Amino acid sequence: MADLLLEVGVAVAGVAAAGALASRVGLSVIPAYILVGVLLGPNAPTSILGVPVTLVSDSEVIAVLAELGVVFLLFFLGLEFSVEQLLRDRRSITSVGLLDFALNFGVGLAIGFAFGWTLVETLFLAGIVYISSSAVVTKSLIETGWIANDESSPILGTLVFEDILIAVYLALLAAVTSGGGLRDAAVSVGVAFLFLGALAAAAWYGSAWFERLFRTGSDESFVLRVVGLTTLVAGAALALGVSEAVAAFFLGTGLSQTTHVERIEHIVSPARDLFAAVFFFAIGLSTDVTLLANVAGLLAVAVVATTASKLVSGTLSGRLYGLDARRSARVGLGLVPRGEFSLVLVALAADVGTGRLGSVLPAFAVGYVLVMSVVGSLLVQRADALTDAVLSLTNHADAR
Repeated sequence: MADLLLEVGVAVAGVAAAGALASRVGLSVIPAYILVGVLLGPNAPTSILGVPVTLVSDSEVIAVLAELGVVFLLFFLGLEFSVEQLLRDRRSITSVGLLDFALNFGVGLAIGFAFGWTLVETLFLAGIVYISSSAVVTKSLIETGWIANDESSPILGTLVFEDILIAVYLALLAAVTSGGGLRDAAVSVGVAFLFLGALAAAAWYGSAWFERLFRTGSDESFVLRVVGLTTLVAGAALALGVSEAVAAFFLGTGLSQTTHVERIEHIVSPARDLFAAVFFFAIGLSTDVTLLANVAGLLAVAVVATTASKLVSGTLSGRLYGLDARRSARVGLGLVPRGEFSLVLVALAADVGTGRLGSVLPAFAVGYVLVMSVVGSLLVQRADALTDAVLSLTNHADAR
């Protein structure tokens, strides 16, 4: 117990130091948290200048705290929405979601077949490179203040579509790889949609109940109620094979219609930031950089091709929402990061363990998530300079 507590202390102190350094030099904290996880984790490098740096193991405690990071980032994302808004924007969300899927999943299929992978292996690869990281994107939106801007609507709409679609996709992949067939997949998908439907109904009709439940003069009691209910709902979703992130999002939409939103943002956001920092640290913790050399070619192709495909699909999505060229480009930049769901697919592939699913894919996925998390967060941070440069070139070309 003492060793575990010490490791958690080292982890939190490490992300605190990395965050302070990143802020000092004007960089996003997300890459800093990931890189300090690589440095302090059980994989190489194990020492620097003869000093051991393997101080934190990939323990279940860290994994649970990281899971809570995803849950609370998506819960706070839900606070920015309402079920009414989701229903009102359903056509736009469906349009940008299908566009995002067609371009990015299609690029993943092309990469897999180009490298000679089997159909099942390619389906796993396409899923990994398709879905943006809800956690990284949401953290970037909060960090940059984009959450209140017009470009947040197509970004968040795309994330909602992706998170719901990935629940269906995971069920289908699990059925195919386990030999369970379409009946098992249909049951899993049906359970997922029943649970999410019940949550959506609770969010729509339960605002008065939420209002009463969280009405208390004690900040301690208020925090316990919010954290307790959110964790309970997310855990129930996970137990039923539903995305805990989507469940937390819908719970957030339910609370968005109450008078408690400002109090939640003021009192509970420090817990969200702590859990989120551990989530990014955990990505680095699971990354073995020595394995990346074996997948360097595939990794380079995937990073370049899928960064471009997200930029294109995101920019077009912004246009579908009626945004101008600058804000549409920001949508593309905001959707580049990949993360937690890519790692979930790796866990499923590891259970299969045959062919490239048990060897090449895990090494590729952790390297891909690491690179895309860092690249994506840096693109968002430098968005103004990048969009200015692109628009300047475009205007110059038009003038000629």
